Amino acid sequence: QLRLVESGGGWVQPGGSLRLSCAASEFTIEDYAIGWFRQAPGKEREMVSCISSSLGRTTEYADSVKGRFTTSRNNTNNTAYLQMNTLKPEDTATYYCSGLMGCGAFYYITAPQSGIWGQGTQVTVSS
Repeated sequence: QLRLVESGGGWVQPGGSLRLSCAASEFTIEDYAIGWFRQAPGKEREMVSCISSSLGRTTEYADSVKGRFTTSRNNTNNTAYLQMNTLKPEDTATYYCSGLMGCGAFYYITAPQSGIWGQGTQVTVSS
């Protein structure tokens, strides 16, 4: 079963930064768009960002993270990243990456069934 592995989560104070990584070991992520999603307790999973496949020339961000988060990819390392700056308590959630066939609402909606997922990494922002 294809899967991704997230890392880099942890605890950080408000205003701090974290860099999440999303690594694949059994397939090539170059062929996939990589979406980052998060789920806070009691809330639905939401899209955070997406970077298109191959060279990653297209990115999308949720309004709540625009200007603070940056997604990137390194196909040589078979890894995608989510740089999170100016973190807020409301960013606290479990963060997941997913291999998708593209970026866009259709792919985010169908991701639970069709995407390749990791186990998630916890991000906690508090003082």
